[in-house]
Amino acid sequence: MGLVGTAVVRDGGAALPHGFWAAVRVWLEKPQVANRRLCGAAVEAEGPVPLGEGGEASPPLAAVSGGGSGAESAGAAELGRLWREVRGQLPAGRGRLPPPLTPWGGPGRRSELRAVLRTQLPRGRPVHPPAPQTRELVVQDVDNGTVTFLPLEENSEGKYQIRKCNIYQIQLTHIKDEEWSVSIVAPFPEDWFSDGIVYPKLAWLGNELLSKLAKWSVKQKPSEFKSTLSLISVAQYSRVYRDLKEKYKEIVKVWPEVTDPEKFVYEDVAIATYLLILWEEERKEKGLTKKQSFVDLGCGNGLLVHILNNEGHSGRGIDVRRRKIWDMYGPETHLEESTIVPGDSHLFPDTDWLIGNHSDELTPWIPVIAARSSYSCCYFVLPCCFFDFNGKYSRRQSKKTQYREYLDFVAQVGSVCGFHVEEDCLRIPSTKRVCLIGKNRTYPPTECALIDKQITQYINNRQTCPVVMCGGRVGFNHKDHSGDVCEEAGSQLPENETETGTVWMPGFQPREKVEQIRNCASLPRDFVDDVVLNVANLLLNATPQKPCSSLHGGNMNSWNQGESLSLKEVAEHLNKETLKRLKSEYGGLQTLLKNNHQVFEVLNGRVHIRDWRKEKPSRKTKPEVKRRLSAEAFKTRLCWFFIHHPDGCSLPSESCPYAHGTEELRQFQIIKKKKHIQ
Repeated sequence: MGLVGTAVVRDGGAALPHGFWAAVRVWLEKPQVANRRLCGAAVEAEGPVPLGEGGEASPPLAAVSGGGSGAESAGAAELGRLWREVRGQLPAGRGRLPPPLTPWGGPGRRSELRAVLRTQLPRGRPVHPPAPQTRELVVQDVDNGTVTFLPLEENSEGKYQIRKCNIYQIQLTHIKDEEWSVSIVAPFPEDWFSDGIVYPKLAWLGNELLSKLAKWSVKQKPSEFKSTLSLISVAQYSRVYRDLKEKYKEIVKVWPEVTDPEKFVYEDVAIATYLLILWEEERKEKGLTKKQSFVDLGCGNGLLVHILNNEGHSGRGIDVRRRKIWDMYGPETHLEESTIVPGDSHLFPDTDWLIGNHSDELTPWIPVIAARSSYSCCYFVLPCCFFDFNGKYSRRQSKKTQYREYLDFVAQVGSVCGFHVEEDCLRIPSTKRVCLIGKNRTYPPTECALIDKQITQYINNRQTCPVVMCGGRVGFNHKDHSGDVCEEAGSQLPENETETGTVWMPGFQPREKVEQIRNCASLPRDFVDDVVLNVANLLLNATPQKPCSSLHGGNMNSWNQGESLSLKEVAEHLNKETLKRLKSEYGGLQTLLKNNHQVFEVLNGRVHIRDWRKEKPSRKTKPEVKRRLSAEAFKTRLCWFFIHHPDGCSLPSESCPYAHGTEELRQFQIIKKKKHIQ
């Protein structure tokens, strides 16, 4: 009676009991990783509380409601007050737990427990009103290996009462040797109230939550990154994000770009939410009244600029290419089509913040531009693609992931530029979601010249070409001591930059204004057809010709599948002009062959003729009508094998997804699905 569930775990790596408390910490601070209907939890205060009867609560070790000593004192007082109120509501008013929960303390045990006051934050729901936030007092008894969750309800007098029906306890028990058990116990299971959000059904606790806690207890790996939203209030983020998502959701319906609207719209809404809260907290810290100005370098679709402008922040976005959606924003959104080359002509002395949201080749330069713009200029970067000051970033440490190493490099740039660099993890639909923030300086204004020299030296040390000083800035010396031109220096200076100021990196390559398609898709059709035919004949002729039976009813095992050759072997049989043309495309020969999926299969660097008899059918069973449409109505391309293969197609016409002759071609039918928006 009261046992919700038990999981036995084996600890071969001596992770327990410490791993258990680490798992409990995840459930305390990040309950959304288990309960997807929550967006997080706000830990307001925590610290030791007395175990014995009577007496005042010990001062908590930490109160994390934010804001400094005043807030810490308020959090400590709140925790002490709640503990005194709660203890009196437990059985007999003596702070004892109802059975079958494990009692706190015991003979010879310490005289205090550790309490955590947290508020669980429900995720916003599109149709329904937001669910209420729920407070809990969580009491950890390390000696006994228990953590008890006491839900709190506020009455009309502003006092909190325990919601006894939803009390539960997580227990760790050592059975023997390497064998332990993790259990969840509820003293009043028959009265358990489930709201489906903050408090799921007991079965969920006994299955989903228990299995995760057991797994985390023994398999937890230290993360390379900070906790999500560690620098701002999760509760405030949840509220602001919900409001902004509702405000800008219509953009999804009219998105004119080829990119996924839901991903990009809601990602930019999340980034805007983070910045708005970060900037609000900065205004409180520094006593500012005016909202911060910004420049988004490499702003892309400009949606982040649009949202920040609409929310009262003056600023603009700059990108090398104009996007279609820019015309939809209106004159209040300030976007510029311009090429940014790091140098004296691209400083922003009157701007409070520089933003680099997936800013690619500008990412490592943004801390430098911020440092040289003004002493008060700050920056926010969300690194994605890996770029150094001039070209692609080259790995230097094999012990770290490439992403972690690159983040450390960008953080190091910020530190060299004199910033106290902070790292946080955003809540966005992306694998690259770690941001770096330079908000405060590590040096007084009188040392700006010294820091500037330090920046120049750092950039100099990362280059392979000798550099010269020009007006206090770094610039390439395009000739080495022997007089030869250094190829690493790259292209000539842009003409519009030589007159307006020093360019800090003459070899810097900004993104091209017109995005070139170099995936072999823009190659002439005749050229592609010739390469495909040559490679196919090479594979077919690499094996002795087998006698061919009739395509209709003969022995299909005689169909010539050809041999497989490595990409290198295939390339050796192509003429130099063809190879030169392919090398100008990303992926070259391999990309062209993969693009011609109907004819070739490229596996582990080897090229094969595709045998459609071996293709696995789709896992999804299609209705008869859709199968008929797939076989008849949508044959829009001719079968290459039917035309070119010496044995014809390996499949009969009714089974082949391609047309066996022009008479089978059908006009592609576009079925427009009308969405009815409520």
